[in-house]
Amino acid sequence: MSLYYFFYLIFFSLTLFSCRESKKEQEATGNTWNDSASVGFNKDRIQEEELQIKLFLSHHSEIQAQTTGTGLRYQIIKKSNGINVKSGDSVEVSLKISLLNGSICYQTDSSDIDLFLVDKSSIESGIQEGIKYMKEGEKAIFILPSNLAHGLLGDFEKIPPMSPIKVDVELIKVTKNDKIND
Repeated sequence: MSLYYFFYLIFFSLTLFSCRESKKEQEATGNTWNDSASVGFNKDRIQEEELQIKLFLSHHSEIQAQTTGTGLRYQIIKKSNGINVKSGDSVEVSLKISLLNGSICYQTDSSDIDLFLVDKSSIESGIQEGIKYMKEGEKAIFILPSNLAHGLLGDFEKIPPMSPIKVDVELIKVTKNDKIND
């Protein structure tokens, strides 16, 4: 029985020692990822995107966008006296989504429109937020930082990871859903 304990003690010691060495190696090479590193990465990424957006807007002086607390920039380019949009309303929109370099990623087909429930669908959160600043019949431009668009991964098709996007929106129709809005 004592031989069994001896081998167990050796095995346990080796395991503990190897884990310590692995952690020391990571610390020495700087390969640790923790909350602080994650926060630092996010701050750097946000600053980088902010610079991209400011550079884009400086080259497009015709866009005089307002900025929300989330980082969404929007400008209503065609005003209307139509119905205001609220969470839960059904909206019909025409969209053109492009990267800040001008590459068009997606565009609503001229014979079709996009239909979704505001704040109740999987469409980009930045588009849902921006739609609520619009009235039926209006056109707008949204600039969405990646956290309001497709985030860290992109859309796996046309929008790369961590990419801010520009969205041209026409709000064609608003259908009130009073059951959801109450």
